[in-house]
Amino acid sequence: MHARRRLTWIAACGFVVAGLCYSAWLPAQFLNPGIGGPDAYVSELAAADQPWSWLVRAADVIAGIACLAAVALVPDERPGRWGALGWLGLALLGGMTVLDSGLFPLDCAALSDPVCAAAEAAGRVSPSHRIHTATSALASAGAMVSLLALPVSALRRRRWPLIGYGGAVLAVLMAVATVWTLAAIASGAPVGLAQRFQVAVIGLWLLLLGAALWRDRTMTAPPKSHVLLEGAGTPPVLICAGMAGAWFHWDRVAADLSRDHAVIRFDRPGLGLSSGHRRPPTLREEADRIGALAGSPAVVVGHSAAGRHAEAFARLHPGRVAGLVLVDPSCESAVRPRGAARAAAVRAVQRALPALGGTFGATAVACLVLPFAHRLLMGTHDRARAVYGRGRVLAAATAEWLAYPDMTAELDELRGTHPFPEIPVVILSAGPEDRCHHDLAELLDAKLIPLPGTGHEVQLESPEAIAEAVRTISRFHDT
Repeated sequence: MHARRRLTWIAACGFVVAGLCYSAWLPAQFLNPGIGGPDAYVSELAAADQPWSWLVRAADVIAGIACLAAVALVPDERPGRWGALGWLGLALLGGMTVLDSGLFPLDCAALSDPVCAAAEAAGRVSPSHRIHTATSALASAGAMVSLLALPVSALRRRRWPLIGYGGAVLAVLMAVATVWTLAAIASGAPVGLAQRFQVAVIGLWLLLLGAALWRDRTMTAPPKSHVLLEGAGTPPVLICAGMAGAWFHWDRVAADLSRDHAVIRFDRPGLGLSSGHRRPPTLREEADRIGALAGSPAVVVGHSAAGRHAEAFARLHPGRVAGLVLVDPSCESAVRPRGAARAAAVRAVQRALPALGGTFGATAVACLVLPFAHRLLMGTHDRARAVYGRGRVLAAATAEWLAYPDMTAELDELRGTHPFPEIPVVILSAGPEDRCHHDLAELLDAKLIPLPGTGHEVQLESPEAIAEAVRTISRFHDT
């Protein structure tokens, strides 16, 4: 079974479990006949002093957790504003349902027990009892928001028609139930029936979401590669961004070099504007990717972890490379292989990452974390939020990070089996003196240029140093 389809079914099952557990009050009301009728709230069944309270509270906690998990795994990487608002509303429903019964249950049933009502009126109830009112209201608000937003999103995008049309009907019923409940509270009329109707609609909504996802047959879009060619002139310059890097980080370097060279920039699968992250990256695949883009013998610029890609390309395709510029390359003095158990766990995560990258949960995390991390590490850029606020970028970046030790071992093996060609190499070493860069320069017979006043993102801080290193190799190539 395709990983994406498997996650979609898990999300569907999550919503079904949430809907069934959220409706546990239906049989529970017959277990506790003291709570019921038109006067009592459903939540009084879970009051701490009531029989079978533990069962109702456990069902609510399971419902909330299942709802949160389902929202996280929904296959909706680009939900748009209405979709995002709807899924976040469901997340609010799930989170508040967990808090409502799990952490802040009622002390007693005020609408069914006069003693409890008197204690509530006199303020002799716990903070949990008071907080419960707020968590219940927020849970209902989250359900209402999702019922308003998700049908609009589904109809506008022509996706999940069951959510679009069925959700629209339930939204009308939810509005009726909410008005009925508020009117009953304001007038002092019995509120139990109205609130039961409202809670029943929410349970049906969760079940409807599960059915819609179970029937989902959305196909994964074909992979798309983003490659940018600028300028003209030989030798061409191929730029390989570092781990999780994007093409736009190299704007200043490309603008300088494109006056004299054909400059090729690209985004690896899943990063930048490229899709198609399907499996764990390997060093040989990255070397072959460079070979497919390079065309005639090119000067390959490799930053950080991509320095390994560039060196592997030179060893595997010696006739296709005019020279290397390694920009503050990743450098390991020793290879640390993973143990068998850890390697198996990493492979399992790597296999799941492409599908996880297409979920709403991954997109939400990416939007919260990656643009902030980009601003912290690399400064602001008008493209950063659009590019790094995507779940697939988070998944691809995680895949590269997990593959780093394996690529280190692959390169160590290549160094023993494939000699390095006689080509010019320049290593730009940023920051304090790095002994590993000295050793790498000796290994590759490279020219080492220290940049003590520059940080790791040399392409942003000292782009002229990279351009000059490329020109040094070009002059060597011309002679």
